[in-house]
Amino acid sequence: MAQENMAREGVAREGGRRRGERRQGGGGIRQLPFQTLRNPLKPIEILAPDQVEAIHDASLDLLERVGLEVLHGESIDILARAGADVDRGTGKVRLDRGLVMEAVSHAPPVFTIHARNPAHDLEFGANHLVFTATGGPAFASDTERGRRAGNYADMCDYIRLVQSLNVLHQDGGTAVEPTDLPPETRHLDFYEATLRLTDKGWHSWGMGTACVLDGIELTRLAYGVTAEEMLQRPVMMTIINSNSPLRLDVPMGQGLVEMARHGQALVLTPFTLAGAMSPVTIGGALMQQNAEALAMVALAQLVRKGAPVVYGGFTSNVDMRTGSPAFGTPEYTKAALATGQLIRRYRLPYRSSNVNASNCVDVQSTYESAMSLWGTIMGGVNLLAHAAGWLEGGLTASFEKLIVDCEMLQLMRETFRPIATDPASLGLEAIAEVGPGGHFFGVGHTLERFESAFYTPMLSDWRNFETWSESGARTGTERAHRIWKELLAAYREPALDPARREAMAAYVARRKREIASGKALP
Repeated sequence: MAQENMAREGVAREGGRRRGERRQGGGGIRQLPFQTLRNPLKPIEILAPDQVEAIHDASLDLLERVGLEVLHGESIDILARAGADVDRGTGKVRLDRGLVMEAVSHAPPVFTIHARNPAHDLEFGANHLVFTATGGPAFASDTERGRRAGNYADMCDYIRLVQSLNVLHQDGGTAVEPTDLPPETRHLDFYEATLRLTDKGWHSWGMGTACVLDGIELTRLAYGVTAEEMLQRPVMMTIINSNSPLRLDVPMGQGLVEMARHGQALVLTPFTLAGAMSPVTIGGALMQQNAEALAMVALAQLVRKGAPVVYGGFTSNVDMRTGSPAFGTPEYTKAALATGQLIRRYRLPYRSSNVNASNCVDVQSTYESAMSLWGTIMGGVNLLAHAAGWLEGGLTASFEKLIVDCEMLQLMRETFRPIATDPASLGLEAIAEVGPGGHFFGVGHTLERFESAFYTPMLSDWRNFETWSESGARTGTERAHRIWKELLAAYREPALDPARREAMAAYVARRKREIASGKALP
C-alpha cells in the first residue's frame, strides 16, 4: 500500500507539471516529459495460488530429474562446486531444488541502473516500470524507403529517436543490426554510437566474453568511472537467452558469467514458444520457462551473490499451420499475466515484451501490441523490452511503429494518473453554475484546466470528416512518419566530455586492430 501511495503521489506531481510541458521534444511534437514510472494498478492474477505452486513444484522437479544441458565449461564448474549433479561427458546438469532456491534468494528484489545522465537513472523491481525501444532486428523499415537490411546509419537514427522520445527510458540493445559492418567488430561500433548518441540507460550484447568486456570498458570510459565503482553501481544490462528447451550454450554462458562477475544487470529470458520449443500447452510452457529462468538466476547468484537480475518471461505460441511465432495472442496475454504471479513468488524483477507478428504498421500490429501491453503491464512487468518499434515478429525495427507504440505507451502512462476526487475536481459549484441543459466549455472550472484536463495524443486528428478530408487528410501511419522525421531534424546530441569521447574512439580503434590480428579478448 505504501508503494501504491508513493506511485499515486509521483503521478499526481507529474500531472501538476503537465501544463506548459505538453510539447516537449523536437519539432514541437506533443510529448509528456521524461519521468520514471511506478505502476499503481494492482496486477491481475489469472492463476489460483495452488496453480502457481503446481507450476513452481513441477519446474523444480524438471531441474532435478531432467536438468539442463550446459555447454559452457566455466558454468559447469561453478554449478559443480555448488553441489549440482554434473555429467561432464554430456554437459547435463541436474539441480537440487534446495540449491536453486537458496541461490535465487540472494537476488535483489530491486536495483538501480545508473545512466550517463543521472536524471535518467532507473529502478527495476517492486512496481517500477521501464520502457525500452526494440532491440536486435536484422531489418529496418519506413514508409518512404521500405524494408531493408539493417545498417549503421539506420541504427544511429534509431538511437537518436530513443533519446528524443521522452516516454522511452532506455535503448533496447542494437535497435537495428548494422549488417553493413564486419560481424566480429560491429559490437564496438554499436557500443560507441549508443554511449555517444544517448545519455539514457543502455543494453550491451551478451554473446560471449569479449562482447561483455568491451562493453564494460567502453561504459567505464564514457561514464568516467573505475571498474570498482561499476562493481557497486550497475550501469549496463544485457539479455541472456537460454536455448530452449533446456540448454545454455557457450556464448550465453560466457556472457552470463562475465556480467554477474562484474556486478552488471542480467535479463535472463527463456525463449519458450508453446508447440515449438516447449510443450504445446501454456501451462507446460510456463513450467519450462520457470525452470530455465530459475536455473539461470541461480547460476548468476553462484557467480556473485546479489548480482542484479531480471526474470524474463517471453512465453507465447506458434501458428500451428506454419510453425511461425505468434505474438499478441490471447495465449501471450495469459502467459504474461501468469508469469507475473510466478515472479512475485520469488520477489524478482519481471521482464516481458510488447510484441506483434504483423509485417507492416497496420491494424494487426496495433491490436496485437494492445494485447501485449495489456497483459504485460497488468501482469506487473518491470522491464517492458521491445516496448516500441517491434515489427514482423522481431525481424524488423519500424520507424513508424516506434512512434505508434510510443503513443500507446503515453496512453498507458496517462492511465496511471489517479482520478482526483477533491472538492475542486468534483466541480459541484460548476454544475450549479451551468444548471440543467447547459454546457461546460466556457465556465471557469473548465477554463482553469483547459490545457491540463486531458491528454492529447501526438498522433490524434480529431476534426470532423469534412474538415479532415478537405485539408490533406493523413492516416495515423503517415502522421507517424512525419513525427519521427521532425524528431530527427530537431535532435541534439547530449553533451559528452571530449576527452571521454576520444578515449572511446581510441579504444574502439585499438580493439579492431587486435581482433583483426587474432586477439579476441581485450
